[in-house]
Amino acid sequence: MASRAGPRATGTDGSDFRHREKVASHYQMSVTLKSEIKKLIIAHLVIWTLLTLQVIVSHLKLVSHDLIAMPYQWEYPYLLSIIPSIFGFVSFPRNNISYLVLSMISAGLFSIAPIIYGSMEMFPMAQQLYRHGKAYRFIFGFSAVSVMYLVLVIAVQVHGWQIYYSKKLLDSWFTSTQEKKKK
Repeated sequence: MASRAGPRATGTDGSDFRHREKVASHYQMSVTLKSEIKKLIIAHLVIWTLLTLQVIVSHLKLVSHDLIAMPYQWEYPYLLSIIPSIFGFVSFPRNNISYLVLSMISAGLFSIAPIIYGSMEMFPMAQQLYRHGKAYRFIFGFSAVSVMYLVLVIAVQVHGWQIYYSKKLLDSWFTSTQEKKKK
């Protein structure tokens, strides 16, 4: 090995690294998955903030309903979708399996279920817009149903990937827990 005081020690050519300790793969995977989930939580917070602002602005009548439409019914239960993100974020520092499981279950209940309901609620209005070109709700001049379907598509992807990565992270944590119990 090289030293500060002189040349490399004799008998080493740099290929003696194989015997050194390596970071276990489940720890590497845990760090990578936590990073990905944090990015998805940030994307979810952006969506959640925009929907929260729409609800607040429309109910407090800060602007006219021609500029920002009243929220659809699915948006109210979707506001609870912040709960799974909080559980997920809280589970990271100590690799808490219980909070991660709560995050995954509540993501289905508070995130995916309102999205499914929202797609069914808005379908007749989307169909009317497609067939007749008539829209009755607008968000900044755009058809509200078009804007909200775009939000739904993005939200489904964010929550789907969040649940997928959470499952992989849970498997990684569970594997490391089982290995510790064997020792």
